[in-house]
Amino acid sequence: MCELKVLLDGKLVFEDAVYAKADHNIVIVKNILGVSKAFTNSEIEEVDIENTRLLLSSTQ
Repeated sequence: MCELKVLLDGKLVFEDAVYAKADHNIVIVKNILGVSKAFTNSEIEEVDIENTRLLLSSTQ
């Protein structure tokens, strides 16, 4: 299984993400245990499976 490190503006903010959903300016990520975190004023910039990372950027 591919679990991603989540970086927001270059800073590690979440690990082992297996799910991500962008809804307007909110990105929600979850890990395999169902632990979730929402990032407001954010957008998905890049999904990099090879390097196991999900890059987010601030919208403000």
